[in-house]
Amino acid sequence: MKSFWQNIKKPIVALAPMAGYTDSAYRQLVKKICPEIICFTEFTSADGIFYNSKKTIAQIDFSPKEKPLIAQIFGKNPEHFAKAAKFLEEEMKVSAIDINMGCPAKKVFSSDHGSAILKNPSLAYEIVQATNEATKLAVSVKTRIGIDKIDPDFIIKFCQNLEKAGAKLITLHGRTAKQMYTGLADWNIIYEIKKHLTIPVIGNGDIKSAKDALDKIKNLDGVMIGRATVGNFWLMGEIYTALHNKKYSAPTTFEEKIPWFIEHCKLNIATKGEKRGILEMRKHLATYVKGIEGAAALRAKLVRVENLKEIIELLNVSKPYFS
Repeated sequence: MKSFWQNIKKPIVALAPMAGYTDSAYRQLVKKICPEIICFTEFTSADGIFYNSKKTIAQIDFSPKEKPLIAQIFGKNPEHFAKAAKFLEEEMKVSAIDINMGCPAKKVFSSDHGSAILKNPSLAYEIVQATNEATKLAVSVKTRIGIDKIDPDFIIKFCQNLEKAGAKLITLHGRTAKQMYTGLADWNIIYEIKKHLTIPVIGNGDIKSAKDALDKIKNLDGVMIGRATVGNFWLMGEIYTALHNKKYSAPTTFEEKIPWFIEHCKLNIATKGEKRGILEMRKHLATYVKGIEGAAALRAKLVRVENLKEIIELLNVSKPYFS
């Protein structure tokens, strides 16, 4: 199981963990579009798992259709990571574990979680080692290229030491924590880091099309895509097939996309119940109509829907899909 990442066909195409978005329904839809995509759970608290929080554990729940599934956890207590790793392996039966050392959100950073771990390299290595020793699963790390600036010597050594501590793969977002999601991602430093590691390296940041992925892959083992998939799930299929020299035809018109929107709603209701499922779908529905004629008026109605029937009527669907 430690060889998980070495056994995955390269180049890897991964769906980034996005809090509030990449839940089970989202992941299932992406896997319907392209089964070869590697999915990660949402950003999940190792502390929550350690203290047996039902809400936290529910966040990791998944369908067998999503496998192989990587559980991404965050925190700053090595003991909590170790216990969480055992739980994820033995009880949740996930395929691998990813440690988040890259989230730049102010609330996360101010709590010394996520990308703030870069300020304390020795703790970062201790967390990876404790997690790796507690489980038979492969442990990976997602991080950024720096806190407020790019220091090549620091980030190369940091990643080398993560590998020595037991990391079997590293995903690098090409921005500093200070940049958050502004400016352009710097992929050149990611290519340089890859030269100094023996484990697979995935690049992340600013991939919005198959061409972007083809241009950026270079010496890396894969790419990770996040925000660009919101409202555009089939982008994952376009990228995977482009990198693997296959053909894929994504829906191009709004009418062709409607069945996928309805399927997303159905999956969310199936996993969370109608009330919560519909409530959480509203933000997705708002993005689905972007760019179409009358989008503003339709969006105003979609963000107030209370059941699937209303959604279907508003999207003017007259036949059942995915029945």
